[in-house]
Amino acid sequence: MLNDTQADKIRSLNDSFRRNLVIGGTVLLTQGVACLEPDLLAELLESVRKFDSFTRDNDPHGEHDFGSIDLGADRYFFKIDYYDQTGTMGSPDPADPTVTRRVMTIMRADEY
Repeated sequence: MLNDTQADKIRSLNDSFRRNLVIGGTVLLTQGVACLEPDLLAELLESVRKFDSFTRDNDPHGEHDFGSIDLGADRYFFKIDYYDQTGTMGSPDPADPTVTRRVMTIMRADEY
């Protein structure tokens, strides 16, 4: 169980990464997202960057690690996972960026 300080730190790191999509992690696009028209992909990425609709239902641990976005007739998800620096195991401490590699996957809901 995370304490409030850890959850606050994880949330801050996740928000920072999500808002810039470059610094602090790696972004992976599923096939259904990677093949979007460039303008639609740009709109989706901007929606991920600006996402702030976190609720108890979609963010029960207060980490801001998951979101659902409706764009046109389609629904998309983003999910941030925490790995060790080698990317082979879970992070020993997601609140510590020196031992954590963040990976955000952006996918169509029907790819989940």
